[in-house]
Amino acid sequence: MNSFKLTALAAFLPLYLAAPVAQANPLTLGASVIYDQSPYKSGQNRYYPVPLIEYDGDSFYLDTLQAGYYLWKDPQDQLSLTVLGSPQNYDPGDADDGDMKSLSKRHMTMMAGFAYRHSADWGTVRTTLAGDVLDNSNGFIWDLTYLYRFEFGQFSLTPGIGALWNSSNQNKYYYGISSAESDRSGLERYKPDDSWSPYLELTAGWKISENWDANISGRYVRLGGEIKDSPMVDKNSQVLLWSGVSYTF
Repeated sequence: MNSFKLTALAAFLPLYLAAPVAQANPLTLGASVIYDQSPYKSGQNRYYPVPLIEYDGDSFYLDTLQAGYYLWKDPQDQLSLTVLGSPQNYDPGDADDGDMKSLSKRHMTMMAGFAYRHSADWGTVRTTLAGDVLDNSNGFIWDLTYLYRFEFGQFSLTPGIGALWNSSNQNKYYYGISSAESDRSGLERYKPDDSWSPYLELTAGWKISENWDANISGRYVRLGGEIKDSPMVDKNSQVLLWSGVSYTF
């Protein structure tokens, strides 16, 4: 895990689209925990224990929340068909506010599309364009990031800057309020358009030994106007953290 993965978990897939193409190692296994600060009212912040599984072959890769099939692969450029999980969800049963309890569930989903990564001396550009394939949101997301890695012996720092685009359907499913929901909850009906959410991220890595690695990643997302204006949302920004330890065979 050499970069923050967060396939927007919300801004996510807020968090989780940041997943890089898997490293050129035969097999890496480990354990990690994701902290997701929910953008929703009623404080549904969550911790997700996530096993780390990374494999990179000539034709396909597996990178914990993301898997893909290479259409093109060389040391500088990788283009792949990709499938990734989006853990973003809303459960009215966990809400503290009475009006939020009357809303419908928003489910986790699976997304599929294209991922591209270019590496050079001046840094790395990665991007993912994916759409919902489980008929939940019927939406699309586009994640675009620039990263630069600094090495300090056993330690590394990788800052990044990027933005996440949500289509109108994506925002409507996760942040919109239908007429029926408005009647039940008293919240104003809301039909958002598409949005851009810029973010900053930072990954710190420690190579404990030849095989063991530890990482902690953080992302600060400035929520797009169409998201933060939703009656479901009471924040202007979102913080996501991912920490883990892994062993490479």
